[in-house]
This record gives sequence, structure tokens and C-alpha cells, in this order.
Amino acid sequence: MELYLDLHSQPCRSVFLFAKAVGIPFEVKLVEISKGQQYTDEFGQLSIIRKVPVMKDGSFVLTESTAILKYLVQKHASSVADHWFPAELQQRARVNEYLSWQHMNLRAHGSKVFLLKSMFPIIMGSEVPKEKMSAAVEDLNQSLQMLEEKFLQSKPFIIGDKISLADLVAIVEIMQPVGAGVDVFVGRPKLSAWRDRVKKAIGEKLFDEGHEAIMAVSGLMEKMKSSDELEMLKQKFKKLFS
Repeated sequence: MELYLDLHSQPCRSVFLFAKAVGIPFEVKLVEISKGQQYTDEFGQLSIIRKVPVMKDGSFVLTESTAILKYLVQKHASSVADHWFPAELQQRARVNEYLSWQHMNLRAHGSKVFLLKSMFPIIMGSEVPKEKMSAAVEDLNQSLQMLEEKFLQSKPFIIGDKISLADLVAIVEIMQPVGAGVDVFVGRPKLSAWRDRVKKAIGEKLFDEGHEAIMAVSGLMEKMKSSDELEMLKQKFKKLFS
């Protein structure tokens, strides 16, 4: 099985960490988003969507991280612990509920803070307007509050006593703004304690390996200053943040 990944990407990290944590063998095919490698003809033949992650299992190609995660659970059901994506109807529904919610909430808002904080100044050549950053951080804080109040409540993990795909997808999104220097765990003891439990469940060494790239994102930003893709990214940012 081949996984086409860039670990600067949250969805790529979720797939990478899950496969590693449960012992599913795979070969990494690096696709460097900052260099525009997803737009090459070769990658376009693999996926017309031109986004990572992509899984190639024999001749079967699958896109979308949550679809890949569920595929891996179900293909390797005999060796993957049930708590990752429980067979019990209502617990599985809770995982799916979080995965459905997060895309337009925690993912969208965390990504926006990350892009504004780490990439906007380099790509646009100017500081982020204060009102845009303040609004993005406020949206992110609202999503984090919803994560705590609705999904976590007083439980160790989102669906109960053990980690699931929901926790894994949540933590990689939260670490994105953290990598940009926005420590969302400050003043959130419940969220901090949950993060520590997630790290322990995944394995701290593996967790750090998966997040090494995003925690050193400043180096990537410096490389982007001379990137051939800078003008294309500038046009995209104009559309996103105009």
C-alpha cells in the first residue's frame, strides 16, 4: 500500500499516525505541497482532485482522509482494535458525528488561523490585518469550546474511555495553529489533559514524529520566499482573504 502524503497537512498526519499506531504497513510517497507537486501531470494521473492524502492499495485509489481512515479500519478489522471505529451502532455514530462536524468547524477555523499567522505575511508581503486575525482566532476559540462542551464533556476521549478516529482527527487539526505559534491549550486544562491522553494512546514518540514538520514550519516558510509557486499562492490567498 502506498500513501501519498505531506505531513504539513493535517489530514495526511491523521492517516500517517493511524497506520503507524495500529501497525499497518505502507510506503510513503512524498508530495510536497509547498512546491506544487500535487499539480504535476504524474500526480494528476493518480488523483484528479490533486490533494493529499491519497491511498493506493494495489490498483485501488482512494482520496479523502476520513474515507481512507475508515477503509483502513475495515480492511484490517481483524487486527485493529474496535475502539478506533466501534462496531456498536451508536458509538460508531458518535465518531461519524464528530467527523461530519469538524470539517467546517475546527478544521476550517484552525486552518485559517494557521494560514494567516504563518503564510500570509510571506505570500502577500504584508502583515495580516488585525481584524482578520482577531475574527479567525475568535472562530477557532468557538470551535474549541464546542469540542470541549459537546464532544468531550467529562469523558477521557470523544466517545468514552478509549481513543477513536474522532480524537485523532481532532488533535491533528488543533496542532496546526499550535505549529504557527498560537498555543490554544493555554487556559484550557480540559483540552490540555485530553491532548496528553491522546499523545499517550498514540505513543508520544510517534506523535512527535508525525508533528515534527508542522512544529518546524518556519523553515518551510523561508523556503517559500523563493518558490516558483509563490505567485500562484498569492492569487489563491487573494481569493481566500479578500
